Amino acid sequence: MKGQEIIKSIESEYLKTDLPTIHVGDTIRVGVRIREGGKERIQPYEGTVIAMRNGGISETITVRKIFQGVGVERVFLIHSPRIADITIVRRGKVRRAKLYYLRDRVGKATRIRQRFDRSL
Repeated sequence: MKGQEIIKSIESEYLKTDLPTIHVGDTIRVGVRIREGGKERIQPYEGTVIAMRNGGISETITVRKIFQGVGVERVFLIHSPRIADITIVRRGKVRRAKLYYLRDRVGKATRIRQRFDRSL
């Protein structure tokens, strides 16, 4: 039991505290740090959260967006230093923990109802 406590105490130093509460179904904008040559810029990636996994330092979210008619999914390690910021664009009202069924849907069928009882 002692070893787990040591690991958690070391991990807690690297956990981000300024993250919003993210839920599956939310539309979010993730600012990803990208290095090009000697410069660094932040590229926004906006999409719907279709899955959340793990906890603590290894917590990940899977974000799906449609780009030029093709579905693109990216998995983000939310406590990574590559993630500059996460902002919530709109809250989604869903009944599932994983929204993998959205992969089979096209166009307006992929819409998720908006949730108003949670603040942005």
